[in-house]
Amino acid sequence: MMRMKAWVMATTLVICGASTVVMSSCKSTKQAENAVVKSEELIRTSQSWDGVELPDYLKGRPELVAVRYEFPAGKKLGWHHHPVMNYGILVQGELTIIGQDGKEKTVHEGETVVEMVNTIHHGENRGSKPVILYMFYLSQKGLPLAVQHPEIPLE
Repeated sequence: MMRMKAWVMATTLVICGASTVVMSSCKSTKQAENAVVKSEELIRTSQSWDGVELPDYLKGRPELVAVRYEFPAGKKLGWHHHPVMNYGILVQGELTIIGQDGKEKTVHEGETVVEMVNTIHHGENRGSKPVILYMFYLSQKGLPLAVQHPEIPLE
């Protein structure tokens, strides 16, 4: 009987973790097994950040592209436009997007953004830390994600 108790204790230590955290390790494992997957819809829209309706989908085979961007503090992106729909989530910092008409939108950490399509704009990191932004493009093979406009000077 004593051997059986020692074997059970040794097995418990191996499965749940050694030392004085045996019971809490087992409890954590059971809590993880009973955990519920949570979901939170971050955005659902048919408009870009400036309130303009998004265009109809392109015809043909889609190409989905995901890009991670990192913008240093103080960085200004040149004027550009996107020929395809795209949206993303800013995971660090703050990014200010400025339309050619002067309309601005500052996206904060944890917020989503739906970019303008076929409208010239640029972005600025006016903050003190790098911006990290994940963008998702609904494109087609051979289409650029952005078209630069170097002929338009930044102020």
